[in-house]
Amino acid sequence: MGSAIFMDQILLILTYAAVIASAISGALEARKHQMDIVGATTIAFVNAFGGGTLRDMMLGRVPVFWVHDPGLTIAALAFAFLAFYRLETFSRRLLITADAVGLGIFSILGATYALQLDLSPIVAILMGVVTGIFGGVLRDVLSNRIPSVFGQSTELYATCSFAGTTLFAILYGIHVNTLSASLIGAATIFLMRLLAVRFKMTLPPP
Repeated sequence: MGSAIFMDQILLILTYAAVIASAISGALEARKHQMDIVGATTIAFVNAFGGGTLRDMMLGRVPVFWVHDPGLTIAALAFAFLAFYRLETFSRRLLITADAVGLGIFSILGATYALQLDLSPIVAILMGVVTGIFGGVLRDVLSNRIPSVFGQSTELYATCSFAGTTLFAILYGIHVNTLSASLIGAATIFLMRLLAVRFKMTLPPP
């Protein structure tokens, strides 16, 4: 019982970290497209909650995670507001870093929730990818552009999520401590994404 409570607390902390990072990323992306604060908070909200909402709906987890914990909404909107007004100057590196943090943590959270329901590893991996990337897909759609994750010239994104969640599922399957497996998986996704951007790594064209 004690270990289960501890894991739930860790998942909650990771969820808040992912939501805050994704909200900041969404707000900065909106400002880059010259949106006002309403647009920025909307994009931040969608970026932070889109993937997890789809995951929960597909897994039958109701109410969805942010409805169950109103503090997540407050945190997302507060940090979106701060990012929009207080980060007067920001670099592309900050935007990419915040997005990579959200991608890594959300991907692992998605896979974790699926595995807790005793679903197959492949389903858990796909749930991880959906959780990690779908908020960004909705963000780009609302920004009136083709989702960057689908572009031929986009540096590896969904591939990073897939690789990290696959590693996490393998570690989980061989009974590595869940927290350690989660941190390794999230770190793998984060580092892969930063390296992909740094070295312009993309999938091979047709």
